[in-house]
Amino acid sequence: MEKPEKPKSNVEQAGEDLFKYAIDREDVKWLMENLAAEADIKRTTVEYELPILKIISVGWSLSYYLTSGPQKDELSNLFWTAINAFSKDLSTTTEMMTGQKIDYFDIVKERLDRYVKALEQHPDAQDPATVIGPAFARTCGNADDIFTFMTGSKMFMAVIARVKEYLKTIELR
Repeated sequence: MEKPEKPKSNVEQAGEDLFKYAIDREDVKWLMENLAAEADIKRTTVEYELPILKIISVGWSLSYYLTSGPQKDELSNLFWTAINAFSKDLSTTTEMMTGQKIDYFDIVKERLDRYVKALEQHPDAQDPATVIGPAFARTCGNADDIFTFMTGSKMFMAVIARVKEYLKTIELR
């Protein structure tokens, strides 16, 4: 006889919801469809970097919007553990398909460090998106491309707004 599944705590459910949101590609597709044809950038690079920026933005939002405490630590840990497992699966699949060994989680961590460093270099920025946008364009290969800058800014702003709203609607216990 099968045991009934133990109901998830609010924190566990939030971790699952935020993970699913972080890896969902609908907004990536929309942003790619709306990236101006005049953009002086490799579109494949933008399409590769947008999901990474989305994952980072969700994780960053948890640190930024949650007050310190056990729920913040538990939720962050659940989220990043899920991202790590997802990254391992993606790395394994990519290696099987291309024959090249990659560590997607290391790439995510490196990009996170890059974006945090950019934010630290601009502590007076009124809006973090004004820092993330240019950093995203630079990561994609052309720091001066306004279309790529705006695409990264849009992703960052939309994600942090959604995570903020989500966190307001749940009760973490």
